[in-house]
Amino acid sequence: MRKKTLRDVNLKGRKVLMRVDFNVPLSKEGSITDDTRVRSSIPSIDYIAAQGASCVLMSHLGRPKGKKDKAYSLRPVADLLGDLVKHPVRFVGDCIGPDVEKSVSALRPGEILLLENVRFYSEEEANDPEFAKKLSKFGDIYSNDAFGTAHRAHASTVGVTQYFNDRVAGFLMEKEIEALEGLLIDPARPFIAIMGGARVSGKLELIKNLLNRVDCILIGGGMAFTFFKAVGLEVGKSLVDDALVPLCREVMDEAGRGEGKRIFLPVDCIVAKEISAASESKLVSTGDIPEDWAGVDIGDKTVDLFREKLAGAKTVFWNGPMGVFEMPKFAGGTKKIAKIMAEITKKGTNTVIGGGDSVAALNQLGLAAKISHVSTGGGASLELLEGKKLPGVEALSDK
Repeated sequence: MRKKTLRDVNLKGRKVLMRVDFNVPLSKEGSITDDTRVRSSIPSIDYIAAQGASCVLMSHLGRPKGKKDKAYSLRPVADLLGDLVKHPVRFVGDCIGPDVEKSVSALRPGEILLLENVRFYSEEEANDPEFAKKLSKFGDIYSNDAFGTAHRAHASTVGVTQYFNDRVAGFLMEKEIEALEGLLIDPARPFIAIMGGARVSGKLELIKNLLNRVDCILIGGGMAFTFFKAVGLEVGKSLVDDALVPLCREVMDEAGRGEGKRIFLPVDCIVAKEISAASESKLVSTGDIPEDWAGVDIGDKTVDLFREKLAGAKTVFWNGPMGVFEMPKFAGGTKKIAKIMAEITKKGTNTVIGGGDSVAALNQLGLAAKISHVSTGGGASLELLEGKKLPGVEALSDK
């Protein structure tokens, strides 16, 4: 770990201002439908309290567009957090101002205060220096445990850090950095990447960066059809990023150089007349997609091919579903890959998963605990693996 963590500073009697990622999904009624992000922050919060420090938490929730909106209040999260930790949890209905100052001043060692949604102020996303300065008054030490927002240079992730001598990673941030940077620095081999999702846009830079680091890349999902078109295969009505076809061709050419095949595309797929649960569907070889049908999932021969490649892997990174996962009818390929990931983890493979839909598949199957590391930051994890510097990480103190 190249950055300082909570273990590297004396916390006793001090206030820790910690950025967490409590951007939880909510139902239409406003109840929390997945508390994973809140639970992920508990090790850091418990440690701070156990060390005799108080903890001031700040987070965003949703996109309130810089205005106060009860629909995006963090109060339900404060109630949930109070049920999950053994320490007193308080909530204040703002993130700056006199009420917050009073609440922070009243905090005693071992107590926790959650501030209201920082995105109720447009200054947060603008990384406004005055807003950041106001936030900085609520702690003696700054900690960032919100890896999911580490790729954003906002007031609570970057601007605020200039006012602190001690800027440390929380335990979730530490775990994320170690797991993801470990893929780039010295992964156990063979190292295989599985890439899926609907579109190749936003993933091509990642594929290019990984191509010279991995032993091979397995490509599925909607993005596969842009690669199909790039190599001259019929795609029917499948989703294709036409502007990126030439770049996909270049990637395939690069992957074909040297010894051994380094990119594997699906050999069969499920196709449907319409992308709907009621649509007629069938299994075809990838070279035989009918003109008026669209690819919606990988087929069993592709699953077998991917299983064969993954069987001997020592490190695997997976991002993106293998089909239209939100429709149960077309979720089979994604679920089968998730089960394979759990199986190889049990045999000693280091498995890392980043990306909302891949994680959703694991959670639905109850397999998340059977994976080496499940990243809480979709966009942040991809940018880090593209080789980009994450502002929220770089702003922390070096060891």
